[in-house]
Amino acid sequence: MAALIIGCCKHCAFMWTVLMLSSVVGYRPVIIVHGILDGPKQFEILAKYINESHPGTNVTTFALYDYISSLKPLWQQVEGFRQAIASIMQSADGVHLICFSQGGLICRGVLATLPTHNVHSLIFLASPLAGQYGDSYYLRYFFPKFIKTRLFHICYTAWGQKISVCNYWNDPHQRERYLQSSNYLAPLNGEIQHVNSTAWRDSFLRIHTLVLIGGNNDGVITPWQSSIFGFYNSNDTVVEMENQDYYQKDAFGLKTLDSRGAVVKCVVPGVWHTSWHSNLMVYQTCINKWLT
Repeated sequence: MAALIIGCCKHCAFMWTVLMLSSVVGYRPVIIVHGILDGPKQFEILAKYINESHPGTNVTTFALYDYISSLKPLWQQVEGFRQAIASIMQSADGVHLICFSQGGLICRGVLATLPTHNVHSLIFLASPLAGQYGDSYYLRYFFPKFIKTRLFHICYTAWGQKISVCNYWNDPHQRERYLQSSNYLAPLNGEIQHVNSTAWRDSFLRIHTLVLIGGNNDGVITPWQSSIFGFYNSNDTVVEMENQDYYQKDAFGLKTLDSRGAVVKCVVPGVWHTSWHSNLMVYQTCINKWLT
């Protein structure tokens, strides 16, 4: 019995030491930015995973531009999220951002316009980073009378650019119209020059680690390689990230970040779009280790 008591005491002492170290060292705050037609509720499981593996982590999912409000223009959403996120970025050690689907593009806009941000790990979870061009069920929900080959008639207008989906609609067969009309994705990707090009690039390069997560069974992001900065050419052939013009020209800093070894790709098959943030294997494989 004495040995058992001693063993228990040693165990208690060990656990107390771990708890004390956690309270001293701690974990960087985690900010989750939801996707289209989402809200905080959809990310409760992900927050649970984070707190189980990193006890005491401050996890924030904003109730901001939820659900139908997520259709508002992305620059408007960026303004709201920037104000909310800036208040958490007081941590001297930095913060982690997990950005799901459309939320990834919002995060890019936020960081581009926060030149002194302190994001350590930027984790894009199934996000259309290079754009969207596909007849997913989301598209049919928003535009039931149109198919992808005709949607540019709406999206590439001043009215269309007031809808979030159109802000990253990238029709590879309407390249000139895209470049002339896109007021969000094209500037972010450095596909058109603008007065903030250098400042946005410098801000992007403040990121310590960029994690790109996606997979071929996503079912919504089209092509799915958009989640790792690949996209269609005019022949509907996917051109990988490293062969994209914005990478080759290092238009917004992606090539430089990659040359530092700071870009991580995590491709996981068999995951449907709305399951990425609740899939334990995805969390353990692609997210967990970047939240220290």
